[in-house]
Amino acid sequence: QLQASGGGLVQAGGSLRLSCAASGRTFSRYGMGWFRQAPGKEREFVAAISWSGGSAVYADSAKGRFSCSRDNAKNTVYLQMNGLQPEDTAVYYCAQEGSWYSKGATQGDKYDYWGQGTLVTVSS
Repeated sequence: QLQASGGGLVQAGGSLRLSCAASGRTFSRYGMGWFRQAPGKEREFVAAISWSGGSAVYADSAKGRFSCSRDNAKNTVYLQMNGLQPEDTAVYYCAQEGSWYSKGATQGDKYDYWGQGTLVTVSS
């Protein structure tokens, strides 16, 4: 089970930190990802982090502004979002990969558990 939190309303240029708490299987074995879906648009990849936290990958839209991290002792993955813009408005989902010791995939079909989503709204 994945529980995302931390969304909200923020002005353009502001910051938010999303959290995703995991339970149910050994968190530290799995890569984790963040995806988002804006109204009327397809779900898109945002960021992912390897099982160990040693590497992360970002969508071009997130590079330089967002940072993904994890605390395996707390079974939690984070997405720090800085410099938010109205186009970042979306429901953000965390997801857990289906394979052990995974690097953090960019493709949604590599993930087999998804959180319920948390809404991020950025006003101009």
